[in-house]
Amino acid sequence: MSTVDVTTWYLEQTSPEDAGPPVPAPEGVRVECAEIVSPELSRFLYTAVGQDVTWTDRLGWDRARWTKELEGTRTWIAYERGTPAGYAELAPREDGSTEIVYFGLLPAFRGRRIGAHLLSFATARAWDLTTTRVWLHTCSKDGPHARANYERRGFRVYRTEVEQEEALKSPGPWPGA
Repeated sequence: MSTVDVTTWYLEQTSPEDAGPPVPAPEGVRVECAEIVSPELSRFLYTAVGQDVTWTDRLGWDRARWTKELEGTRTWIAYERGTPAGYAELAPREDGSTEIVYFGLLPAFRGRRIGAHLLSFATARAWDLTTTRVWLHTCSKDGPHARANYERRGFRVYRTEVEQEEALKSPGPWPGA
């Protein structure tokens, strides 16, 4: 199997002021917290958002692993007129920081300012957790506008890594997707 270079950028905010003013919600968009931890819902969001950007690291997890990994996380879901459009998974860390572990939109909802609003909203919720910093990572396999969205919301790169990975085609949420 062939390999590809994958660049990962680690970005952070070290003050709530870094985030700038909130981005208003587009018409018909609302964001809600999934107050009940649901591995099925999280797996759905993960596969639906990551289907075309090769998110594969969680695909082999069984329900018990999903449940364990979601302990202590908060999942915020953007809906457009009642339909899930994207999500942000926040995880408070022992050092007082909060990681935005996963963030993204389903393909049909990209390019409509929903991501700008959701990221602005999720970042504010991360700062509500009385953290010392909010951080995340994105990579060259993610959507072409991911890093720019993070930087427009006040995140700054603090580390970059390049690794070789097997070239995989994302399996999507179902065969042939």
